[in-house]
Amino acid sequence: MKDLVESSGVKVALRDVDVVTTGTFGAMCSSGAVINLGHADPPIKIEKAWINDVPVSHPGAAVDLFIGASQMSETDPFEYGGGHAITDLIGGKEVELRATAPGTDCYPRTRLEVTLTKDDLNQFYLINFRNCYQRYACATNGRDEIIYTYMGKLLPHYRNANYSGSGELNPLANDPDYETIGLGTRIFLNGGVGYVIGEGTQHNPTTGFGNIMVKGDAKAMDPEFIRGASFTRYGTTMYNGIGIPIPVLNEGIVQKLAVRDEDIYTDVVDYGVPRRGRPTLRKINYKELKSGRIDVNGQSVKAGSLSSIRKAQQVSEALKHWIEGGRFFLTAPIERLPSDTVFKPMKQPKGAAFVENIVHEAVTCTEDEDIEAVAARLINRNANHVVVVDGDGRLAGIITSWDLTKSIANGGDGLGDYIVRAVHTASINEPLEAVSKTLAEHNISALPVIDGERRVLGIVTSEDISKLVGGRVLG
Repeated sequence: MKDLVESSGVKVALRDVDVVTTGTFGAMCSSGAVINLGHADPPIKIEKAWINDVPVSHPGAAVDLFIGASQMSETDPFEYGGGHAITDLIGGKEVELRATAPGTDCYPRTRLEVTLTKDDLNQFYLINFRNCYQRYACATNGRDEIIYTYMGKLLPHYRNANYSGSGELNPLANDPDYETIGLGTRIFLNGGVGYVIGEGTQHNPTTGFGNIMVKGDAKAMDPEFIRGASFTRYGTTMYNGIGIPIPVLNEGIVQKLAVRDEDIYTDVVDYGVPRRGRPTLRKINYKELKSGRIDVNGQSVKAGSLSSIRKAQQVSEALKHWIEGGRFFLTAPIERLPSDTVFKPMKQPKGAAFVENIVHEAVTCTEDEDIEAVAARLINRNANHVVVVDGDGRLAGIITSWDLTKSIANGGDGLGDYIVRAVHTASINEPLEAVSKTLAEHNISALPVIDGERRVLGIVTSEDISKLVGGRVLG
């Protein structure tokens, strides 16, 4: 369609094309399934339940359950979760259900263990609260260490970047004003028929981050288009394959369907800052992202996709064949998705504290200073750490009072042999929970606080945190 519009123009495309199919295939954590078990004999009013050791919630009556895709197994966490259990059921595999209950007069059973397949369930509906983002941020990491996120493994100092979404093939990118996509739109959902049941949670169309809530019969889905997945040291999720047909109704829709990857922009965001308002480093389009390398702060870094373009193309092709073969009929939405929704962040919770609340001036020195002078500075300031800086105030290392003591006792001539060069650091807007975790993981007692240019802004210590929380547990 995009080639046709470029080669022959909008009017020809409008005349010759009736429907354009779109597709995406990626990790969508806000997914899950509602199942109804039917009643046991004697019956049970479930209080707690597990499927293949994955805890599932009990949101309704006695035997209705909800399996969340990102809920992790209690016996095999980070490797198996709700998304895997859902996929196993769709694939016809047996799963183990355990349940407990308090027991009542009409539901006397208190324990339940049974092996089930999808054919044993009355209802098995996928109900995904937030799927198919119009676009998604590209993640990178400015910290000094590797971090593990829902955007995958991010190397320190912006050495890689991960993105998601199929770009110009993405459904909402081809109908950004939601002219044809809304409540009641019939869609391709994981190899079966599904429906849009409204805007997704955190739908944010004013910034181009719209999404949809979808529902479909999981019994009729194809395991070829759905996958349980694990993100290393982050958790579990589920990959969904979603395709949406867009009827070519007018020239305006044709022009939107001609969108190219170079027209679709998103943000490169520093996920190394563990705050809600992570800093945006630059704007970028999907053409550059799909090239495999992007520019971040003047350096060329590898860009990797967490979505599968190949699977997205298969989704789009499968939907096309369904429509051509009369297996799938288009529906007009009963109601369009809202285009003016404003996404609101959570109200600031009580007790939140950040580095900026406790950072204080650091004792600093340069590498060529006299050891005795530096030791005297520590004593005068009643400090245990001295931060080593270069001539521009940038971090060069750190020395503890213990290091200085060893240096003086050994008759050392300079600081160089005692400077720790690989220094763990904090940023001014970092939560204290994250700082506490870093201190504990590396068995250290202080972190220099630096800015984006590695200039030293101060220092934060475990003693500072202890004084602030006054015995409260962080995290």
